[in-house]
Amino acid sequence: MMMNKVKNAMSNLVGGMMPHGHHHHHNHHSGGGQTCGPDSLPPRFPYGRPDFLDLSPELLQYSTEHASRPVLTLKRGSRLPWQTGYAEVINAGKSMLNEDQASCEKVFVRKPSGKHRNSTLLEDNGDGTGIPLHFWGVFDGHAGSGAAIMASKLLHRLIRDRLGEICHLLENPGSAPPICLAKNGSPYQAESKKGADKEPEDPDAVSDSTVRFHMEKVVSLESLVMGVIETAFKQMDDLIEKEKASYAISGGCCALAAIHLMGKLYVANAGDSRAIIIRNNEVIPMTNEFTPESERQRLQYLGFLRPELLGNEFTHIEFPRRIQHSELGKKMLYRDHTMTGWAYKTIVEDDLKFPLIYGEGKKARVMATIGVTRGLGDHDLKVYNSNIYIKPFLSCVPEVKVYNLDENKHGPDDVLVMGTDGLWDVTTDREVADAVSAYLSCCDPSDPMRYTLAAQDLLMRSRGVLKERGWRLPNEKLGSGDDITVFIVPLVGHESET
Repeated sequence: MMMNKVKNAMSNLVGGMMPHGHHHHHNHHSGGGQTCGPDSLPPRFPYGRPDFLDLSPELLQYSTEHASRPVLTLKRGSRLPWQTGYAEVINAGKSMLNEDQASCEKVFVRKPSGKHRNSTLLEDNGDGTGIPLHFWGVFDGHAGSGAAIMASKLLHRLIRDRLGEICHLLENPGSAPPICLAKNGSPYQAESKKGADKEPEDPDAVSDSTVRFHMEKVVSLESLVMGVIETAFKQMDDLIEKEKASYAISGGCCALAAIHLMGKLYVANAGDSRAIIIRNNEVIPMTNEFTPESERQRLQYLGFLRPELLGNEFTHIEFPRRIQHSELGKKMLYRDHTMTGWAYKTIVEDDLKFPLIYGEGKKARVMATIGVTRGLGDHDLKVYNSNIYIKPFLSCVPEVKVYNLDENKHGPDDVLVMGTDGLWDVTTDREVADAVSAYLSCCDPSDPMRYTLAAQDLLMRSRGVLKERGWRLPNEKLGSGDDITVFIVPLVGHESET
């Protein structure tokens, strides 16, 4: 019986629409935007769990059991770079499949050669040349797993390829990136070395790198890498939109990525997943969440500037509650995009529309539909029963924070923890740090499985145990009913591998 249920779900769903793909980020389906059933477009990638878990069909089947919510971890003997630990668990029934996805990759950044100019879809040809880049990504899907799966397969390759275009600058980290590149993409400075008698190809080119205009801004290599990562997220979002013409790519996803390049960790977050560094039992937050509440002013400003996006159904102004018709002409508390605090205004007819942002905490929604404001995909997401698109209010741009690994000393219990919101909804940063530190302190420092065991322990703390009244934590509070995905990355890992 269970087998048939999953077979049917898989066939409907693989990359396509979930039988009940409701997610806490969505109150309902995108008004008819997701009609890719089994008969229409093929999935861009088939549904599955991360390749590094190496699941048999039986285990894949077992992993979807909402009643028992088995925890999946790396097998003993299978190795991720840096001895990274990993664990995941499916939700308690809000969607048929686990809509979280994850990837962990080591790739090499190298100059684009003619034949690989568009190599995004190429596997890394792994001859070990180039600048090593380590990538960890967690993708929390909603309204289907298509976007999350696609991002988990391709985002690291887009980042690798974009970095390849500035590879000659990465290889020379001592000097600031040139402000302008020659037409062939190489820096002007290279021109003047080849013998000063040659005319530069552009007569206005500054061929002498010592000439510095007094108004010139010096841009660091680090901020160039940050910009490359931001651009790659935008490209990933554009690629999902473009490929939706030929493939079924359902839903959208929050995306959190950590990239290790040349001694620095770049943590890029678009959505409500979270990453913290635990160093010497101290918590260093590496992300901020992007929700209707945290991005209220950005969203309200867009609604204010472009009221046509609100479709005559919504108002950009926020009120503490819905307004009754009988309250027209009274003064009520409000705030708009210019305000952090509240003030009173006289209620007019226009204020009776539904607020663009409504609800608080985990229940806050944009246009009564979605609870996250950054991520990838969601191109066809509409307000229920309407023709109003939500995508203009969603941003695919991540916030990137940088942590310098080389400048800090790390012990074997110092780690980066990355998790989808299923973990953090019921566990604070401090509780996560205490749990991980306590677990690792009892573990054999030489056991390569210690970080995966710590991830499993952490995940079970947030999932809780099934009691008569649902999944409960030891303190009897409700556990997380969401999909949960966790990476624990030891910060000493890179020393043993480089």
